[in-house]
Amino acid sequence: MKTTGLYPSVRVDAAGSGVVSQAGGLLLTEAVRASGLVAELSRVLAPWRKPLARHDPAKIVANLAIMLGLGGDCLADVAVLRGEPGVFGLVASDPTVSRTVAAYGLSIPWQDRTPGQCVVFRSDAVRRVHR
Repeated sequence: MKTTGLYPSVRVDAAGSGVVSQAGGLLLTEAVRASGLVAELSRVLAPWRKPLARHDPAKIVANLAIMLGLGGDCLADVAVLRGEPGVFGLVASDPTVSRTVAAYGLSIPWQDRTPGQCVVFRSDAVRRVHR
């Protein structure tokens, strides 16, 4: 395993050791990397990041997206990601995730967001993935 960026790079071999139980999660982390999601979120959230913060808020948000893709339905389900450090790297604790969600207003219901905000971000991500 080699870390490049916020998620480790996973090497595949036929040795049969170090089997990953969250292979779907590996695909999601690669989609996050290819889309530039974490880099863009880091750029947007940078003004609000605390100087001594250990966890990048962008990675916390990306981890929440990955957790939802794996079937999670509450913030505490990021523990699934924490159980696979070789795939997901360092994952914030439950209290840190909760503070991040509260600090960035991520608990605002989707119906209160403007549709344009979601469509523009999604179209940029799709364009990056299909490059």
